Amino acid sequence: MPEDAPARVGFVGLGRMGWPMASLLAPHCALTVLDARADVADAFAAEHGATAAVAPRMVGVASDVAITMLPDGRAVREVALGGLGEGLGPGGLLIDMSSSAPAGTRALADELAAYGVALVDAPVSGGVVRARDGSLSVMAGGAPDDVARARPLLERLGRVIYEVGGVGAGHAVKALNNYLSATGLAAACEALLVGQRFGLDPERLLEVVNASSGRNAATEGVAREVISRRFGGGFTVGLMAKDVATAADMAETLEMDAPLLARVRDLWREAEALLGGDVGTTEVVRLWEARNPAPDAD
Repeated sequence: MPEDAPARVGFVGLGRMGWPMASLLAPHCALTVLDARADVADAFAAEHGATAAVAPRMVGVASDVAITMLPDGRAVREVALGGLGEGLGPGGLLIDMSSSAPAGTRALADELAAYGVALVDAPVSGGVVRARDGSLSVMAGGAPDDVARARPLLERLGRVIYEVGGVGAGHAVKALNNYLSATGLAAACEALLVGQRFGLDPERLLEVVNASSGRNAATEGVAREVISRRFGGGFTVGLMAKDVATAADMAETLEMDAPLLARVRDLWREAEALLGGDVGTTEVVRLWEARNPAPDAD
């Protein structure tokens, strides 16, 4: 880690993304970790030589900079105002790498300022595989000096760091990115099923699309899971539904008419209700299959 990186770092949230991210930091700093499951924090500490905390304030007191990687902004707020911010104290820095709502991030930044703590929002894209090898894309929002303080840590976790604006801007970019990702995946599923009903070979259709103007990240990547029915894990339907809803809320707050965004939000909510929130995103194709049973089905 660069010499100007903080010597004492806290990490809250050791889930599918948080564990490998924290693992990359552990050899380079005095790391204190916290998870909603104490046994997970204890296991990480034993494996990586870190300290397992039992409360947010303990993380803050032991750290100069703390990172949160939690399911949503509500969880971040609960931890940040439940002792983490107070423990960090004046001069502390909180880096929220969760996918949180931008408006909530701005409000939290104002509240943390009462403790003398700065906030940088730095959500990521790339999934578990890129979390493991430190090649995530990071979208950083915050005051330039605060982002500069965060950068040595972010560079350990990400291949490229995009500075996108003030506090909340990182979470805004992440929500809009995931809206586009959700739309591309839904469209790919729909096109494959329409093509299949018409009698097209899905592999051939995908080959043509990927050499033509219809290609997108889904057709070039996870669409093959849809064809093979070998669905992967990683990012879940529930998290995608949350992020698309965040983007839709942004548009509504800005009093904008965004009909496609609203429709995509509703479709992913419907998929979550049908499939549950814990399945991988490519299983969203099951929603379209449920809406379009085979013609000879009862």
